[in-house]
Amino acid sequence: MRAIQISSLDGPAAVELVEVAEPEAAGGDIVIDVKAVGVSFVDALMTRGQYQVRPELPFVPGVEVAGIVRSAPAGAAVQAGDRCAAYVPRGGYAEVVAAKPAVTFPLPDELSFQQGAAFAMNFQTVHFALVRRGRLRAGEHVLVHGAAGGVGTAAIQVAKGLGATVTAVVDSAATVTVAETAGADHVVVAEEGWADAVRAAAPHGIDVTVDPVGGEYFANSIRLLRPEGRHLVIGFAAGGIPEIAVNRLLLKNIEVAGVYWGGFVERDDSIAAASAAELSRLAREGFVRPVVGGVYPLADAAKALQAIEDRATSGKVVLDVAAIG
Repeated sequence: MRAIQISSLDGPAAVELVEVAEPEAAGGDIVIDVKAVGVSFVDALMTRGQYQVRPELPFVPGVEVAGIVRSAPAGAAVQAGDRCAAYVPRGGYAEVVAAKPAVTFPLPDELSFQQGAAFAMNFQTVHFALVRRGRLRAGEHVLVHGAAGGVGTAAIQVAKGLGATVTAVVDSAATVTVAETAGADHVVVAEEGWADAVRAAAPHGIDVTVDPVGGEYFANSIRLLRPEGRHLVIGFAAGGIPEIAVNRLLLKNIEVAGVYWGGFVERDDSIAAASAAELSRLAREGFVRPVVGGVYPLADAAKALQAIEDRATSGKVVLDVAAIG
């Protein structure tokens, strides 16, 4: 089968299209004929060895796929012929993958395969973030950073589905419509005075912040939280890992909570099925509609990864496995 391989840690341009053996369904795995693969900032980091997980070279990257089940063990949530979305620790940039039943989900009829490429990780991550780590309640106000990206647009939609008001922060005026299309109530451009604009949109303060960006926006985000607010740390797309004087947490009774869904499900995958069921309900009700940005053939994975690294994308970037590059 065709697959994209990382054989050196020299960045996106060094990935290669190769022929490798198809995976086998060892230990009750589900075998999936892949139709679409999600491309993420994590993948771009892995091309340079900058992610916390560093597989032995060479390896096939990619953690979220959508496709059709080729085979599945009895009792799995999907069976042969079903449309599905799945999370795999790696190996997603390929025509065939093997996935664990606990992290393979029926793909709602309302979603295309390309949209499904965001369903198994991005949407699971933000659902885990908002519900378990952020304890979001209907009627609360959520602030979403990086709101035009794959995680950001997912966070907007899940928060709206859970009954929250959402203020979205985007990096430029050109991406305002992306956050609006995702369902944000208010959109703020990350320029001078952005924090004042958020205060105007949320005069009583922010209850929960979804932050996949980090960097210089962190400190102001903490100041924007109301007493007992929660700041959810999902990533550091801005490049800098911020620090905080913890007396700020004490004085306002606020929390900074880490969110690492992939690491959590490796230890306890029981949460995945419940989240998938809830996300499927939100898809049926029209809240969950993954925003697909750039779509590339599998052979053009290097271009997709470079676009992610250059922050030249919006929505979810996807590899179309059937397309000819």
